[in-house]
Amino acid sequence: MLIGISPLISPDLLAVLHRMGHGDEIVLADAHFPGDTFGKRVLRADGLKISSLLDAILPLFILDSYVESPLIMMMPAQGDQLDPAVEASYRKAVDRHWPATPPIHLMERFAFYERAKQSFVILMTGETAKYGNIILKKGVTPVK
Repeated sequence: MLIGISPLISPDLLAVLHRMGHGDEIVLADAHFPGDTFGKRVLRADGLKISSLLDAILPLFILDSYVESPLIMMMPAQGDQLDPAVEASYRKAVDRHWPATPPIHLMERFAFYERAKQSFVILMTGETAKYGNIILKKGVTPVK
């Protein structure tokens, strides 16, 4: 255990967050996501919800302020609907740490998959919400 770092952050996840550079992306994937199919690097966070992981990651991770939106979720397929509570729970975590972050961008499903293939890492979670995936783009860490 470390002081100031959530116990939800595994040693492997902490190392990956540290190795990511500005502009790199992490996919927080729901339990249904084909992470091993698309990911060049896949970590597991089984049993953990994405909103809880956002609360654990965002104090350690600045979001990219040079892009239109550093947050991307998957757009529902035609005939499906998003549960607005899912995005609201993610936004609540984001606003707690980075309130000036632009709105979450919705991306078509197959475009989201292509984007995920280019990500630095896919973190498979225990999230069961349909369309619960979110991509975070890392920004430039400020020097203190």
